[in-house]
Amino acid sequence: MQQHEPRDSSESVALLLENQLCFGLYAASHAMTKAYRGRLKLLGLTYPQYLVMLALWEKDGRTVSELGQSLCLDSGTLSPLLKRLEASGLVLKTRLAGDERQVEISLTARADALRQPAIEMRKEMVKLIGMSDQSIHSMRAELNQLITALALDHAEKPAERAA
Repeated sequence: MQQHEPRDSSESVALLLENQLCFGLYAASHAMTKAYRGRLKLLGLTYPQYLVMLALWEKDGRTVSELGQSLCLDSGTLSPLLKRLEASGLVLKTRLAGDERQVEISLTARADALRQPAIEMRKEMVKLIGMSDQSIHSMRAELNQLITALALDHAEKPAERAA
């Protein structure tokens, strides 16, 4: 297989894997999910299910659309997660009386019992990564800026195609 040399060194540097933010985020996400996997298995949760539980521990009684918005998930991804959590006895799905199209998701007593072990698990993870609360807060703020910028870019694309 023939290798092609980039035209100049600036092109070469621009394409180094170590200089790619996308790869750093991908690798960090993979490592974080892997670190959580065994710990979450003790709670009977997958990582995506854990994220749903976090959102519900923060504010119980959310509609499916509210959950999807807070987790940046579409209904096609969220619905199977909720179905498995309901089958596990962790959430209840209830159609709203005022609007039968809306489904409210609420925690069960079994889910409430997982809250304290989840708090302990988070403490363990913070210790594992060796970051201060301030560093975590700062990193989250930067990630939120990135998420917002990318969401804005994605939202603008359909309008650009129409023009």
